Amino acid sequence: MPETLTDQELVRRAKAQRLRAQGQDPYPPRCERTHTIAEARHGYENGEIANNHAVSLAGRLISIRIMGRASFAHLEDGTGRIQLFFRKDALGDASYEAFKGDLDLGDFVGATGTLFTTKTGEVTVSVERWQLLAKAMHPLPDKWHGLKDVETRYRQRYVDLLVNPDVRRVFVTRARLIAALRRFLDSRGFLEVETPILQPIYGGAAAKPFMTHHNPLDQDLYLRISFELYLKRLLVGGYERVYEIGRDFRNEGVSFKHNPEFTQLEFYQAYADYNEVMRITEEMIAYVADEVLGTRRITYQEHEIDLSPPWPRLALRRAILERTGIDYDQHPTAEGLYQAIRAIGGNVEPKATRGKLIDALLSNYVEPHLIQPTFLTDYPLEVSPLAKMKPGHPDTVERFEGFVGGMEICNAFSELNDPEDQEARFIAMGRDAAAGDEEAHPMDDDFLRALRYGMPPTGGFGMGIDRLTMLLTNQASIREVILFPHLRSKE
Repeated sequence: MPETLTDQELVRRAKAQRLRAQGQDPYPPRCERTHTIAEARHGYENGEIANNHAVSLAGRLISIRIMGRASFAHLEDGTGRIQLFFRKDALGDASYEAFKGDLDLGDFVGATGTLFTTKTGEVTVSVERWQLLAKAMHPLPDKWHGLKDVETRYRQRYVDLLVNPDVRRVFVTRARLIAALRRFLDSRGFLEVETPILQPIYGGAAAKPFMTHHNPLDQDLYLRISFELYLKRLLVGGYERVYEIGRDFRNEGVSFKHNPEFTQLEFYQAYADYNEVMRITEEMIAYVADEVLGTRRITYQEHEIDLSPPWPRLALRRAILERTGIDYDQHPTAEGLYQAIRAIGGNVEPKATRGKLIDALLSNYVEPHLIQPTFLTDYPLEVSPLAKMKPGHPDTVERFEGFVGGMEICNAFSELNDPEDQEARFIAMGRDAAAGDEEAHPMDDDFLRALRYGMPPTGGFGMGIDRLTMLLTNQASIREVILFPHLRSKE
């Protein structure tokens, strides 16, 4: 069904048609630009650009003020904004009338002229000639007061970025954050690598995958849910420190902290354990905060948080016991733990595995209270099929998760490198899958083959870039830090 145009859109379309009829292209292929707006302002204010030296700028018109024989406008590019001064005497009748009649807010315009300072102290371009660079057919929303409707902001992120400078700053911070993570890891001798996104066997996490099909090979493939098993293969191959930053895909629900497509950092370090990885983690996040924000003290959802190391370490079993009164070691079966949770008023899935029930206790009763940076350590074996067992504790593995602001931001292990133990756990997970656990880890024979060549003792780590960005930009929803978040189809 064709889109119904508003009166303003009809007027703008008519202007473009009139320009074409006059032999003018409302979307010319190139423009003259000598400086960004920031460069021009800086150069003028520092005396590098003289009053009689012309500059050519380009950007979007964000205000127009017609005043008879002279008019003002504001031009904005990706570096800032500047005032334009149009005089009929300087431009000539035809050019000045075209400025008044052809241009609208939102149009991209090129302007050439000299710089001066107005009586109010504003740096301004005295325009000598101008050019329409791209006609905006849709008017800017709400007269430049901003786009407020949340769903429209996400569906039309280009408009959100256009009218909400704070949103643009969030994504600049995100880019700087990723660059800082790379600098930190590169400085410690890690090698950045890329592993397959399309995988014949998914693995490395407890999650449901997306599936696709490769027609020429007639092969079902999965979008990766983790980088883990491929990065570990690289340690078998002789690399000692590797990392990857990229997309993972999990066929799960959408929430304030979940999106089906998200950005992950994983690193693996040979001859390290989870204690060493904890030290790296707290140092890395403090470093990123210093680099991006200039401080380790942040505000997240009205909480003042200090990211400085060292972060407290607390055993998961003790954390759950303190918050719920339930010692999961005293409930060795799923049914017994289910009844214990029901006894405290918990609402959990009756057919959930014991591991899922422990995870529910963590998510519902412990995680929301972990505001200051905290490592929860030593997880049950059944929720950690790729982690090494804690010596002397056959039901516990050397795993930690990092929490800040009431949410998990990272997950790490002393990695399991015993191929026979790993095979037994894959088999056990297969039984869980047969019992209905859609997130159970599948058997991966090639990964087992790799382990049999020998993998050194290793510490591994995974962190959601989106959640770390939420923390450092004080955003309550993951959709605020993903440029184009997944949304339900519009009716």
